[in-house]
Amino acid sequence: MDSVNMLVSGIINREGKRFARVSFVRGRDTAEGIVPDGIVEHAEGFSDAEVAKLERYLRDNRGEIMERARQVNPIKNWLGL
Repeated sequence: MDSVNMLVSGIINREGKRFARVSFVRGRDTAEGIVPDGIVEHAEGFSDAEVAKLERYLRDNRGEIMERARQVNPIKNWLGL
């Protein structure tokens, strides 16, 4: 795969479940998934094999990604601080 950027949301609490949303961007190609489930829910421009690799990445790195999500401060990000 070419260079892929990953964006991670803050922790989301919904219906008693804690998760984070993850977006992968490669030029115009995008994929959106969730952790800790490690599932890509939507992908455009990535092949099925690439989506499988992204899902494996999400599962293998779910702990680190969730920790990164815990550090996201949406108010600071919104204010640009």
